[in-house]
Amino acid sequence: MTDAQLLQACRQLPHAGQLPAGARNAITDVAGLRVGHCTLAEGDLQTGVTVLLPAGDNPFLHKLPAGLAVINGFGKSAGLLQLAELGQIESPIALTNTFGVPAVVQAQIADCIAANPECGRSLSTVNALVLECNDGYLSDIQRMAVSAEHYRSAVAAASSDVAQGAVGAGRGMSCFQLKGGIGTASRLVDVAGKRYTVGALVLANMGKLADLRWGGWPAGAVAQQHVQALDEQAALGDGVDKGSIIMLLATDAPLDSRQLTRVARRAAAGLANTGSCYGHGSGDIALAFSTAYTLPADAQAAMPAVAMLHEAQLDPLFRAAADSVEQAIYNALWHAPSVVGRGDQRRWAWQDLWKDSER
Repeated sequence: MTDAQLLQACRQLPHAGQLPAGARNAITDVAGLRVGHCTLAEGDLQTGVTVLLPAGDNPFLHKLPAGLAVINGFGKSAGLLQLAELGQIESPIALTNTFGVPAVVQAQIADCIAANPECGRSLSTVNALVLECNDGYLSDIQRMAVSAEHYRSAVAAASSDVAQGAVGAGRGMSCFQLKGGIGTASRLVDVAGKRYTVGALVLANMGKLADLRWGGWPAGAVAQQHVQALDEQAALGDGVDKGSIIMLLATDAPLDSRQLTRVARRAAAGLANTGSCYGHGSGDIALAFSTAYTLPADAQAAMPAVAMLHEAQLDPLFRAAADSVEQAIYNALWHAPSVVGRGDQRRWAWQDLWKDSER
């Protein structure tokens, strides 16, 4: 590998793995899913909310099978305990900053009560699902600025077209000590004569730059040199792999919650391929769910009779999960612009690093 080859690789967006991407190369290639953002970007406030909406109007009554993998548990998300126990999601999945979790949980509960007036009375309470990363480097997290209205704005903006980079919950996030945030990708697989989609959405806020691998290339050291050429005072931290990443995986393949947990675990392979070793202070959470069927809240209703894929047929889905997470991390870096936030602290954009090298 020559320096010229490495620079050329860094100026291009890699395609993780050999599997083809879906039409959008986004989690919304899984039919029915929508993603919305609300972005707060003003001075010391660089934060927001991102929402992943399942198909249908009422996931509280029509739950989706899901599985959870806690790769490193340094996190403060809400709703994971019940998800791990019951293997279901029953609310939209919301992403925000660490101190925004309570406000978004309250918004989800209020919206569920509005749609289901007996929630918490004759019906069970809702398990609001809100996952987080700490954006305190770029945003004044102590302002606790995220509100219920920001959550609802993200819901109202939900679409099958997914904006990436420094948007929504990703606005203030740092990835490999560069500007990170929201990334998404998808992969298509053929299993037993049928084609299935696996999609990933990440909130990328982890890693140390020296470790970064870009499409398999050891890009971290040269990226550090380019950051310091742009800004001699650039903060590259204490060399510790910390932060967090939330990795959401969706598929239309018919899997049960145990199988989905196995799919979620493979998110760690995609994360590792980018160079992260999920250090002590990193909250690395993966959640996988299927849209192939729903589970009724009504205990008197018949459970769906669904033929699940055989265990021996899951390998292509495992590969797709790893590749789509890896790709989503690259996409978060690729699409995010440089951002200056709290105390004039900056995170440089990946693409800004290579502009001089193109001349």
